[in-house]
Amino acid sequence: MAPRILLARHGQTEWSLSGKHTGRTDIPLLEEGRRGAKLLGERLHRAPFDGLPGVEVRTSPLSRARETCDLAGFGDRAAEWDALMEFDYGAYDGLTPADIQALRPGWFIWRDGVPDGETLAQVSARADEVVAWAREADRDVLVFAHGHILRAIGARWLGYDIDFASRIRLNPTSLSILGWAYGEPALESWNETGHLTG
Repeated sequence: MAPRILLARHGQTEWSLSGKHTGRTDIPLLEEGRRGAKLLGERLHRAPFDGLPGVEVRTSPLSRARETCDLAGFGDRAAEWDALMEFDYGAYDGLTPADIQALRPGWFIWRDGVPDGETLAQVSARADEVVAWAREADRDVLVFAHGHILRAIGARWLGYDIDFASRIRLNPTSLSILGWAYGEPALESWNETGHLTG
């Protein structure tokens, strides 16, 4: 069976709750985020996942992703990987979309990028690195990371340009699976959060 990549977005933080772009600023999880991470872990340790024995696990080194990984019960199996860090928003880090629109009317991150941060090409290249690693694996892989980089990975897995990421939103502590259908890359599931409501 062709390898899949399971994507876990980190739990809720103060900035994700308020809609602030959270790039390399290392914001801790809220208690809600810690609870969600534990619930995600419980889901991944029940059927049909059964703890994902043998799965290779990687995490962004930023604490909100690392702690989500740890609380979900995969910290002892996870390697940190800079390729999974969030989009470096540069001058827009810590700003909400409304804040940015006031400065730059009509701005759209997936088209216009950010000043003093990563370019869209750089984010796309990092996403491609993750996709290539996952496809070369001989087993499923699990990653813990952030909303925009995970959306970029989803777009690139499907073979679309990075701007496709604007069409596939992700909630905190969501679980998504990138797999295959008829031999072609496919979304097996996306933005699942049922574990948060029991």
